[in-house]
Amino acid sequence: MSRKRVKCAPIRVAIVDDHRLVVDGLVAHLHSRRHGIHVAIGVTSWAALLANTEFPVDVVALDLNLDDNISIGAKVRALSAAGSRTIVMSRHAESSSVQSAIRAGALAFVPKTEPADELVRAILSAAAGQRYANGFLTGALSNDGRTLEPGLGRQELRAIMLYASGRSIREVAGDMGTTEETVKSYIKRARRKYRDVGLDLGTKILLRRHGVRVGWLAPE
Repeated sequence: MSRKRVKCAPIRVAIVDDHRLVVDGLVAHLHSRRHGIHVAIGVTSWAALLANTEFPVDVVALDLNLDDNISIGAKVRALSAAGSRTIVMSRHAESSSVQSAIRAGALAFVPKTEPADELVRAILSAAAGQRYANGFLTGALSNDGRTLEPGLGRQELRAIMLYASGRSIREVAGDMGTTEETVKSYIKRARRKYRDVGLDLGTKILLRRHGVRVGWLAPE
C-alpha cells in the first residue's frame, strides 16, 4: 500500500511597515521565491494588522518604529499572546529598543539596509521557534543598552551636533571657521558612519530626535 506524501503548510506571514513601498516590495520578493512562505497580510499600521481577518499569522515582521505611541515590547507581547512569533525590522539599531523587543519575545532583528533574503532567513528561523542571531542582533544585545558607536571624528561630531541644533550649513561653517562644503562633507561622513552601524539620521527630524535622545539637545 503506497503512502501519500504530506505537504507542509506554508508559513503564514504578516508584513507591517508604515511605508507602503516597503510593504509592497517585501511582499513581492517573498511571493517570488519558493521558500514555503505565504504573505497573508501586508499593512502599514498596528491597528490594521489586528483588524485584518487573516490575523493571527505564524510570523509577523514588524517595523520597530510605527509612530503610534505603543511600545515595541507591548506589541511583541500581544503578538505572542495571539500565537504569532515576531521579527523586528528597522532602519536604525538603537540597542535599548532592540533589547526591549527581544526581552518581550521577538526572535530576530533585521536592518532594512540588508537584502530581503536576510528577512527570509529570519522568518524561517522564527517559524521554527528559534532566535535568528545575526551580527546586528548580537551587537545590539552586547551593547548594554547604548546606541552603537559610529566612531565619529571630532570635527564630524561637532558639525552634526551643531546642525542637529537647527543651525543652517552656513551658520555651522561660521561657528567652525570653515567652508560650507567642508561642513557638508563632515555631516555626510557622520551620517554615513551612523548608517553603517544601523542608525538612520538622513533627515533633520531623525537627527534632532537622536540629538535629544543622546543629550546633544534639550527636549522641547
